[in-house]
Amino acid sequence: MIRGVRHYSLAVRQPDGGIFCDTEPVSSRFSGRIRRVPFVRGVLILSETLWYGMKSLQRSAIIAAGEADGPDAGGSSASKWVMALTMAVALALGIGIFLVLPLLAVRLIDPFLESSVVSNLIEGVIRLVILVAYVGGISAMKDIRRVYAYHGAEHMAVHAYEAGHPLTVENVRRHPTPHPRCGTAFLLTVAVVSVLVFALLGRPDLEWRILSRIALIPVVAAVSYEIIRFAGAHRQAWFGKAIAAPGLALQLITTRQPDEDQIQVAIAAMEAALAADRATSPDLAENQA
Repeated sequence: MIRGVRHYSLAVRQPDGGIFCDTEPVSSRFSGRIRRVPFVRGVLILSETLWYGMKSLQRSAIIAAGEADGPDAGGSSASKWVMALTMAVALALGIGIFLVLPLLAVRLIDPFLESSVVSNLIEGVIRLVILVAYVGGISAMKDIRRVYAYHGAEHMAVHAYEAGHPLTVENVRRHPTPHPRCGTAFLLTVAVVSVLVFALLGRPDLEWRILSRIALIPVVAAVSYEIIRFAGAHRQAWFGKAIAAPGLALQLITTRQPDEDQIQVAIAAMEAALAADRATSPDLAENQA
């Protein structure tokens, strides 16, 4: 999946070897002036990423299995309810694993810690360890390794486009799989920022500690996005490279070198997103030429 300026594209390798490709306009809920408001845009982009990511995963699974090959695949009302339920379950699991579990773990040693700051910092370190262990652990699954390869192909295609290179397999192959604007880097930044934010909250009762973490997710996401954006705008400066380095390092786990077929799918997605933007916005056509 590639997100353009006003459209996003989905490309999927079908069972017969062909590439299904489709584009849709980005909802006005995720665009417009509000997307340029600092801190607000971070929460907006996180919501957009979750929604379109889940939607594309659901739809690509259906198409790859040969069960549907049209643009309406996964677009029915029933499918939207299924996707909403899937997102709710995924969010609940994420909160349980990455927020509640570290709190329960640190609670075991809280009686031996005099400082609430130290307690919260240990909680944050446990959260980081769980995150890295999780993305590394699921890479042992064959299907996830394939997803990681497609992830790498997406990044390589974006690198090639940003470098002004024609989108061919040979040109895309020249570029690295990590990318500084990847969602993986965003997740890691969220985890690091949460360590600093939560360290200042003291040690209230467990239920209030859990609620405070959940309530502050939008704040942490907003700050994290601005950090990622700042690093991207200064990617050639030493401080920009330093900020981006941990996220790029984590992508050595969440991306893999793709094969030629996977690069072709990434190129198809990139070309489709660019073509859709150009067809509806002449000004974008000039900027993207």
